[in-house]
Amino acid sequence: QVQLVESGGGLVQAGGELTLSCAASGRTFSNYAMGWFRQAPGKEREFVAVISGSASSTYYTDSVKGRFTISRDNTKKTVYLQMNSLKPEDTAVYYCASRRGGVRITRAEFDSWGQGTQVTVSS
Repeated sequence: QVQLVESGGGLVQAGGELTLSCAASGRTFSNYAMGWFRQAPGKEREFVAVISGSASSTYYTDSVKGRFTISRDNTKKTVYLQMNSLKPEDTAVYYCASRRGGVRITRAEFDSWGQGTQVTVSS
C-alpha cells in the first residue's frame, strides 16, 4: 500500500496561489493514478483533480478548471496541485489519494489517503 504525505498548504489572500505536494512511498509509483480531494467544514469530501500514472490523462472538477493544474514527477514519486486565482470557496483541507490502475473521480475508488493539508483563502 502506498503511504502519502501532503505539504504546501497555508493561508493566502484571494487571487493568490499555492502549490501542494504529495510525496508517496513504495515502489511502482507510475502504476498509480493520483487524485486530489478537498473537504470544507461541514461538507462532504469532494473530488478536485486526478492524473493517470503516465500523466497522459488529467481531469478536474468544473469549479477549478482553468485555475488548478495537477502534475506528477514519477522519478520523485510526487504529485503536485498548482492552485492559481484562489477564491475563498477553495478553503478546505486538501487530501492526496492513490489508486492502482486508471483514473477515477469517485472517492470510494481510491484506497490510500494522506493526512491532509489545510488551505485557507481570505477575502
